[in-house]
Amino acid sequence: MNQERHVKLFRNGRNQAVRIPVEFELPGDEAVMRREGSRLVIEPLRKLSLLAVLETLSPLDEPFPDVDEDLSLPREIEL
Repeated sequence: MNQERHVKLFRNGRNQAVRIPVEFELPGDEAVMRREGSRLVIEPLRKLSLLAVLETLSPLDEPFPDVDEDLSLPREIEL
């Protein structure tokens, strides 16, 4: 469903700004803006999932250290 609303543009310092009506409010406190021809498109910033972030990492060249190497044996504790 396409909604349309007449809005006013104003200046905020050196930037042009628009007040977004409550019915068009975006989640969060950041957005992405892009130009498509003569249109400005504002979309919520999509947060990457942990899986997407992990996919951007390259494999480690060095092996993981043996973290159990210096551990002492567990001792019995009476409760």
